[in-house]
Amino acid sequence: MLRLERRAQPSRMMAWCSPLLAVALTAILGALLFMAVGKDPAASLRVFFFEPVKDLQGWAEVGIKMAPLLTIAVGLSICFRANIFNIGAEGQLVLGAIAAGALVLYLDDDGNGGAWMIALALLAGAAGGMGWAAITALLRDRFNANEILVSLMLVYVAELLLSYLVHGALMDPDGFGFPQSRLFSDGWLLPIVLPGTRLHIGILLALLAAVLGWLYLSRSFSGFKLQVGGIAPMAARYAGFSSRGSLWISLLVSGGLAGLAGAAEAMGPIGQLTPSISPGYGFAAIIVAFVGRLHPLGVIFSSFIMALFYIGGELSQSRLGMPSAITGIFQGILLFALLVCDTLIHNRLRWKR
Repeated sequence: MLRLERRAQPSRMMAWCSPLLAVALTAILGALLFMAVGKDPAASLRVFFFEPVKDLQGWAEVGIKMAPLLTIAVGLSICFRANIFNIGAEGQLVLGAIAAGALVLYLDDDGNGGAWMIALALLAGAAGGMGWAAITALLRDRFNANEILVSLMLVYVAELLLSYLVHGALMDPDGFGFPQSRLFSDGWLLPIVLPGTRLHIGILLALLAAVLGWLYLSRSFSGFKLQVGGIAPMAARYAGFSSRGSLWISLLVSGGLAGLAGAAEAMGPIGQLTPSISPGYGFAAIIVAFVGRLHPLGVIFSSFIMALFYIGGELSQSRLGMPSAITGIFQGILLFALLVCDTLIHNRLRWKR
């Protein structure tokens, strides 16, 4: 029968090419999927992968989706490097949107706003995400609670809190009872970086976060200690590195970036608070982080691919009549394709009697 046998020396080049192989394998399996439901595979792949970027407007829409995915994935990469598994970035995004949105609604009088007020609201969003992540850090630090379960369960608490607020205290009084806040004034919306499109400054903040995350992990002593604690906890303790410090730093950075992404979504393309502030960016960013090899610069490529999946999925629904689950299907295929590629890079198949 077939058995997996560990390779003595896995190829480093193949390890870095694994995400590209996974994307190619995803495209092949996607073509088979379209064929199975009676669609022309070539035309369907063209709609899914090439139509979203055929013009400047399409590139801008991909950039809008890419901004929150990249921002969150940078924080998750730092967190996972420390061997702290924050699965609750979706909830931290929601709390960031609530904090920024509540501040905007409180201060907005249709005549103020501007760069300093926008910066203040973004900082409030980052603080909201950090505060929500701090709950996980506190429970892990004081009671050794599992951060995977705690952060995941807090996602649903955050979503219910947002629903409660937009049905109550933050509901638009002139919104005919719809569960949403009033629209933010133009002075509180993020500036557009590409005239004639909806692409806002959040994409620049995401790219800046990726560069700063890379500098932190590769050029700072704190980032070095964090990575050592994740790779070799016993060696880190022997060297006197604080595991508590790594826990708090990684979760607060990850939560802060997720909260920043939520604030940028509320003040960017949405322009108000709604119950569906995120289509699952916090969970999709986990895949983005691993496809990007937990590297703050590598997730730029993987976040672009994931954003392409979102736009391609929407076009597949409108033009091909595919169900709304098509985006999630491609995300799952990409994750499993990456796992298969990584497994075969580190192991070889052997036939044994």
